[in-house]
Amino acid sequence: MQLIISNSKESLAAEFAHQFQELTESKDKIHVALSGGSTPKVVFDYLAKHLALEIDWSKVRFYWGDERCVPPSDPESNYKMTVDHLISKIEIPATNIFRVLGENNPSEEAIRYGKVLDQELPKENEIPQFDLVMLGMGDDGHTASIFPDSIQLWDSVHNCVVATHPDSGQKRVTITGKIINNAKRVALLVTGASKAEKLREIVKQEGDFRTYPASLVNPATADLIWYVDQEAAKEVISKP
Repeated sequence: MQLIISNSKESLAAEFAHQFQELTESKDKIHVALSGGSTPKVVFDYLAKHLALEIDWSKVRFYWGDERCVPPSDPESNYKMTVDHLISKIEIPATNIFRVLGENNPSEEAIRYGKVLDQELPKENEIPQFDLVMLGMGDDGHTASIFPDSIQLWDSVHNCVVATHPDSGQKRVTITGKIINNAKRVALLVTGASKAEKLREIVKQEGDFRTYPASLVNPATADLIWYVDQEAAKEVISKP
């Protein structure tokens, strides 16, 4: 595990974006699972503004690690956010974009998208393998759309499952632990003081860390990078 601490959300975005660029330059084709949330939005803005012409987007295949079960025009759609902040601003073939159809029946879509991963991704250990999985972490320690109250979904035998947000009841389609931990690289992007306690518990393996889905992120390749800002890292830095 590598912990990269940046001064701000913007400098974190730059750090991640340039490492992403290096990754694309090292491969003929790269399969990437994207995340929703406020931090990826800043990353997408940086990529669009500074690296849109520097990256060969024809190499890049975009997927989503999780998606809310809403239409693609809905403000809550992770796909819409990515289109607004990145896809609409770069030259990437439409055939390179594999969205979760959030407008479909959730259970049927989890099965369909799981098949998409089987068909499109190379296999390692007979499991679809992403080159990069982007993840965030919620204040409750959830990642992708696997929440503490349904942490058992992490160990599902399926590529994708339907999760339910514990407060809103919103249905979501999410990849599972077997897909996340089979990735060549996993990047966890975490910002803000509200994440500090959970981040410390997970990094230092203290308290209730085992109950947080984000603590289960442990790729077999050991290529796990936490990109965090000073606010999120403050308890990791200040406490021995």
